[in-house]
Amino acid sequence: MLRWLLASLAALVLLSALIVGSLRWVDPPTTAFMLQHQWSSRPAIGTIPVNHEWVPRQQISAHAALAMIAAEDQRFLDHRGFDFRSIRAAIDEYRDGGRLRGASTLSQQVAKNVFLWPERSMTRKVTEAYLTVLIEALWPKERILEVYLNVAQFGPNVYGVGAASRIYFDKPAAELTAGEAALLAAVLPGPVRYRVAAPSDYVRARQAWIERQMGYLGGTGFLQEVWDTAP
Repeated sequence: MLRWLLASLAALVLLSALIVGSLRWVDPPTTAFMLQHQWSSRPAIGTIPVNHEWVPRQQISAHAALAMIAAEDQRFLDHRGFDFRSIRAAIDEYRDGGRLRGASTLSQQVAKNVFLWPERSMTRKVTEAYLTVLIEALWPKERILEVYLNVAQFGPNVYGVGAASRIYFDKPAAELTAGEAALLAAVLPGPVRYRVAAPSDYVRARQAWIERQMGYLGGTGFLQEVWDTAP
């Protein structure tokens, strides 16, 4: 029985490594979040179509890449999947009476969006951590960022900067300006609640904060080593 369990575990690890590793070169045609969106559509109104189009890294504005890092994971280029400093800060803030906020890295969000489900549970968090380790081990940083930009949700049924740029700004993702990229990043905490097309005062304030952070990071030159369109 022990040998059978160990063999099963080894097979599971190998299979998951092969699947995650293959996505270093193969663009995922869909994600767990997009599938859940389609499955959860109300029968009375039919399936709500998912707006998504894959855009290669070379055709995405460096402003978009920088805006997502500035908004979600400013130590993305330095950590190996987990930002323990942000995790400790979030815990300390909660202990001091603040709300419990997330401290997920872009790598963790890719693991969750591509492979898992949105509900919070220990099982999902453990699986997310395992997949994050695989992603960081098998993908370079530029691939992680490319996949994130193509699977992040920017509206109730809008996924990826390609679709978001076309729908909200009527332009390809390569032409996104710093302000437009910051506006997209500003809705990431709640892409169903917040609107790119009709930004609230909170979204506008967050957009301005993200633009300042983009400048503090050094502009698109910050991405010189990982983004083909950076100057």
